[in-house]
Amino acid sequence: MSYLRRRSWSAEFENMEDTERLLGEEDDSEISGASRNETVGPSDDWDIEAERHPLTERQHEIPVPQNDKKVLSYIMGLGVAFMLVFTAFNTNGIMTQVVIRSIQHEDPTFKGSGYISLAVIYAVFATFNWLSPSCLSFLGPKITMIIGGISYAIFIAGFLWPQTWILYLTSVLVGAGAALIWTGQGNYLTLMSDQTTISRNSGIFWAMLQSSLLFGNIFVYYQFMGKEIIDSYTRMIVFSVLTIVAVIGVCVMCILPKPGSEGGGRTDDLGGPYVALKKSFALFKTKDMLLLSVTFFYTGVELSFFSGVYSACLGSTLRFPDPKRLVGLSGMFIGVGEILGGGVFGIFGSKTVKSGRDPIVILGYVVHMVCFFLIFLNLPTNSPLQNTLDTSFLPGGQPSEVIALMCSFLLGFGDACFNTQIYSILGSVYPDNSGPAFALFKFMQSLSAAACFFYSSIFQLYWHLGILVVFATLGTLTFCKVEWRAYRRQRAKPDTTAYD
Repeated sequence: MSYLRRRSWSAEFENMEDTERLLGEEDDSEISGASRNETVGPSDDWDIEAERHPLTERQHEIPVPQNDKKVLSYIMGLGVAFMLVFTAFNTNGIMTQVVIRSIQHEDPTFKGSGYISLAVIYAVFATFNWLSPSCLSFLGPKITMIIGGISYAIFIAGFLWPQTWILYLTSVLVGAGAALIWTGQGNYLTLMSDQTTISRNSGIFWAMLQSSLLFGNIFVYYQFMGKEIIDSYTRMIVFSVLTIVAVIGVCVMCILPKPGSEGGGRTDDLGGPYVALKKSFALFKTKDMLLLSVTFFYTGVELSFFSGVYSACLGSTLRFPDPKRLVGLSGMFIGVGEILGGGVFGIFGSKTVKSGRDPIVILGYVVHMVCFFLIFLNLPTNSPLQNTLDTSFLPGGQPSEVIALMCSFLLGFGDACFNTQIYSILGSVYPDNSGPAFALFKFMQSLSAAACFFYSSIFQLYWHLGILVVFATLGTLTFCKVEWRAYRRQRAKPDTTAYD
């Protein structure tokens, strides 16, 4: 995230015919600023060495923010706001299927489905991501995040009145809001960072965000203690508190400064709604973004698995002594894994980036492969669909709570490995197009999550695990290909770039 003018960044790209073609030579008069002053993606001359080695000679051209402590406080404020909003939403997501089963036990006329609700959310999320950069272009990242946060509070409050039509209407609303809040967040984080701080800020934000899983599930754990059916009184307490927490998170967003004001960050100009939309399509067609899209797709599949499917599996496996309490504990252990991963990669971001992002992604892949194998051994295949007394593959056929919680931790840690490096590469490689870049990331992630939630209502557990293994392998290979191909290109060419 350089503080140099965009003209300095564009010096590397002036001879790129692909950039002119992608942005449309026929519209030079309309978007000349986008084609020459803002880069759509990394060129063949992109200096990946400078990303891997932040203290190289090139680094002195990119000044560190003069008020880094103040900027860091803004990043932490952003983390607090998202921690509060997603303490409410993630806790809701983890227990949605269990809560809806309890509602249907009391009211057979309730026809809502937690899986279908989540599928609607992510389908709308995926679609609206194409429009969110246009909204960002005239609202700015702060207002965009606030509007998105309000939609989350409305969705959670809808569970206070369990009606099928309310569930699905608010699912559509929060799907659109999700596109706004995440596009705004990615843009805000990028504008508040530079080349030396993007890895650190991404890790700190991720750790604070994912602490929501820990705090929210501590609450669920004690509220659901020993309950086979979650009664209406308990649901009223849970969703009232979660709604208040989400509203407080939105209030924190309201007091965050705008990028470029109060001595923090820099401003961004996407060139208007039409140009922002055109940039998104142009960026999506680049080879590196297409390759990264496979990685994005995998993060959506595993997100839907650990946020909805895995908790339902634990709650439905009746051979556990107390499956409902295990759901809350699982969420806490997922949160611990996410926090540890984000914290480590944030604190040591300046060191890990020297070795590239690919070793961390490969670590996440190995962690997830071990996790999926243990889940295969531990849980019955019918557990996502119904309460079951089926045996596991462990000795005696009894599933292990210890293995179940260890898998929760591994799911969270592996997810942090993938997501922190995606945040880092998007913020570093697309500093002047962070809005469209993060929108495309969330588009692919939400598209795959929606697909997963749709088939969750019919697929057994072993099918889920097979799909996860396939896309984890493909996503890791494509991420590494982008890193390695860019690095080889740079080593094969001398850096002849001139800087102002």
